[in-house]
Amino acid sequence: MLILLKYNHQMENSPAFKVSVNDLEFNLDKQSLEQADILQISPDFFHIIHNHKTYKAEIRQNTRSAKQLEIEMDGEIYAIEIKDALDIKLDQMGFKTVSARQIKEIKAPMPGLVLEVVVKPGQEVAEGQKLLILSAMKMENSILIHATAIIKKVCVAPGDAVEKGQVLIELE
Repeated sequence: MLILLKYNHQMENSPAFKVSVNDLEFNLDKQSLEQADILQISPDFFHIIHNHKTYKAEIRQNTRSAKQLEIEMDGEIYAIEIKDALDIKLDQMGFKTVSARQIKEIKAPMPGLVLEVVVKPGQEVAEGQKLLILSAMKMENSILIHATAIIKKVCVAPGDAVEKGQVLIELE
């Protein structure tokens, strides 16, 4: 998973990393990162040589602020979370990072008309994912989520008129 650490420039100065891959945890240091044989082919594609084998990896989803990635390598999908020294220390002190905060509701930022709802109850959504489209002042506005969550209830349907501050979606 060194590819991911090299990809996340904001974490390059950290002396140690804790990486979770599909709920398995690994500790990596800067020396391991520097010794990795990884070539970036394009912004989301990498070529890796490890133990005399070659691999191709694609970053499918990237949430840099939450330090989470989803990659595909040899047809397998891996969910990855990277914690640097500061994240590890905050966890030890019992604090969560700001990006991990829990939100319970998505409210209408303005009055408008719901054009489309793209999520359903029980669906897991990632930061930056579109939830619905709201038409206001002759413009279509995509309403996005700002943290990973699970949809508890969709409170509106296409064609519904909503007021500013009205709850559109409830989250678990």
